[in-house]
Amino acid sequence: MNRKCKSIQALITNRCLLRFSEKQFLVDASHVTEQWKYYSRSPFQLRKIRNPKISSSLNLSSHSHSYPSNSNSTKIGFLGWYLAKLHSHPLITKGVTTSLIYVAADLTSQMIASEYPGSIDLKRTLRMAAYGMLVLGPTQHFWFNSMSKVLPQRDTLTSLKKLFMGQAIFGPCITSVFFSYNAALQGENGAQIVARLKRDLLPTLVNGLLYWPICDFVTYKYIPVHLQPLVNSSCSYVWTIYLTYMASLTKVSTD
Repeated sequence: MNRKCKSIQALITNRCLLRFSEKQFLVDASHVTEQWKYYSRSPFQLRKIRNPKISSSLNLSSHSHSYPSNSNSTKIGFLGWYLAKLHSHPLITKGVTTSLIYVAADLTSQMIASEYPGSIDLKRTLRMAAYGMLVLGPTQHFWFNSMSKVLPQRDTLTSLKKLFMGQAIFGPCITSVFFSYNAALQGENGAQIVARLKRDLLPTLVNGLLYWPICDFVTYKYIPVHLQPLVNSSCSYVWTIYLTYMASLTKVSTD
């Protein structure tokens, strides 16, 4: 009788263990499936699940399901910072960029043309900095954005159209503003400014035809619109050396 009771008890115990094992197997299978979904999202993680040492530790705590952080994403660098500023504060960023380029161009122009090595006209440099910040930077922003809306394509013909409009409209206007701005800050009156424009504007625009069409074509055709002012200002570095020299010429006598 005791043997029969023990046999029945053992049978019941085995069935309980079997049911427990089946439930545990289902839980483990479900967990492995979740891990597989997570690790199979990228080739790198997939290699992890194929590794026996790592796959044996799949039964981890829930915090191990979080995605691994990419350390490179925190290393934005100067380029990423600059592009972010272009997106969040386009006018200020383009103004500061143009201002710095004009300062560098003016200092280079002074070092080339100065009769006394090491002598720098800081007032002239500050005028260039203010012009780049307050005039040219914002003007470039609105001009290039307007061109991208009026002529959104970037094929060769459209780029040539933008180039022509830049040489016919933007170039003469911004050059006239540049000469007038510098002349006024140097104390010239209205008649002297007009005389200066008559003397210097046309030769400057003619010389610009030898330089700007190539720069404009590359800018309009290959450069995204939010970076076009930067490229244009970079091209302006060489051109501004010439412009600041022209702007520093002696005033025209109106007597």
